[in-house]
Amino acid sequence: MGYLRGFIPWIVSGVVSSFDWRWGATGGLVTGLLLLLQDRRRGVELDALVLEISAIVYFAVVGAVAVTDPDSVLADHTDVLSFGWLAATAWGTLAIRRPFTLGIARRQTPREYWDMPEFIRVNNHITTAWGAGFTFIAVGLAVCGAVDAPAWAGISAHVAGLVGPAVFTKVYPARAQARLLDRAPATAAP
Repeated sequence: MGYLRGFIPWIVSGVVSSFDWRWGATGGLVTGLLLLLQDRRRGVELDALVLEISAIVYFAVVGAVAVTDPDSVLADHTDVLSFGWLAATAWGTLAIRRPFTLGIARRQTPREYWDMPEFIRVNNHITTAWGAGFTFIAVGLAVCGAVDAPAWAGISAHVAGLVGPAVFTKVYPARAQARLLDRAPATAAP
């Protein structure tokens, strides 16, 4: 579940933004920077920190807007923007053939599997699940805002858009590995 660590800046921002979006952006930025520095000191490669780097860029931009124009129309749409940004991060990493989950998975997988097409395919599918979840939340929140839906509708979008990919991330690699082992030729016993 190491991938959850990359969401910490977003969680901090979400909690603190309920008081003031300027502090939320600042909290997300500071948390992202601290996590990045901590991981780099521990020798974590940059490809395993795509989510953290993406968060830093997002919070730096949103923070700059929040500080220079506290009454910006963006203040009322940071929930949609943040999940739109996360979706763009996921889809963008897939477009350049470097799914953001690949670096995370490499931290937990022996090196001899890294270049296997199956390993890369599993990470493409996991990143796709996260991209779909983030997109679902962003669109769901935008619709909820447009129709002035009750709070439970937005909460439901968050839950569905995050729990689905989290469960998929937990279950899918083991199933893919089991399918691969089932297809492997049996070795003859002596």
